[in-house]
Amino acid sequence: MEVGKKIKFKEEKQRYTIKACDDQYLICTKPFNAKKTVLYTIVDLKNNIRGTENLIFCAGFETDELCQEALNRLQSGESKISHRNRIGLNID
Repeated sequence: MEVGKKIKFKEEKQRYTIKACDDQYLICTKPFNAKKTVLYTIVDLKNNIRGTENLIFCAGFETDELCQEALNRLQSGESKISHRNRIGLNID
């Protein structure tokens, strides 16, 4: 997996774009045109889950820089994938 590649999940119609990644995590976004922003998901390849970040107030995921900052938070342990909003990893 590498930045710029597309990834599709079985439960989603639209593909996500990988915006930041390392050996364990993928930060992925897709356009949300109704609100002129993006939707995001964080993939944990080692634990086979995906979901949202567990922080209540985060900076967002609209730019590559913000996605890289989110990846840095995950790597440092400052944040995790939310326990409430996680699902099993189901890549199509």
